[in-house]
Amino acid sequence: MYTIGQISNMFHLPVSTLRYYDKEGLFPDMERSAGIRRFGEKEIEKLRVIECLKKAGMEIKNIKVFMEWCSQGSSTYAQRLALFLQQKENVENEIRRMEKVLDMIRFKCWYYEQAIQDGNEDRLQELIPEHLPEEIRELYEHAHQD
Repeated sequence: MYTIGQISNMFHLPVSTLRYYDKEGLFPDMERSAGIRRFGEKEIEKLRVIECLKKAGMEIKNIKVFMEWCSQGSSTYAQRLALFLQQKENVENEIRRMEKVLDMIRFKCWYYEQAIQDGNEDRLQELIPEHLPEEIRELYEHAHQD
């Protein structure tokens, strides 16, 4: 069993966040000793899922619904699967969006390295986009796709 402070350190979360999660009912079966929260392996696993869903962009109110489904047992498996399939799609879309962002940053790094070497941007402006080195052109084109 772990104290709230230990869990705070373990997950790099403020104690206030853990108290908020508890207040919202995300740890309904948490043990308490003299009013002190005691986190067991069950709560730690729930916290891992909560943090995953938060990082995937899900709001606490929807995470709470998911946790309620978990407490309802096997009858909600299909709902839980649907939720995770939707979150998977959302995360994959965000990854694709961020890959475009990263390619623009990579292109601009190359661009300004070249501009520094040349002392200006004249040669580079003539290269864009058809005469860029192939690898750089691929970054440029991916970053500029709609």
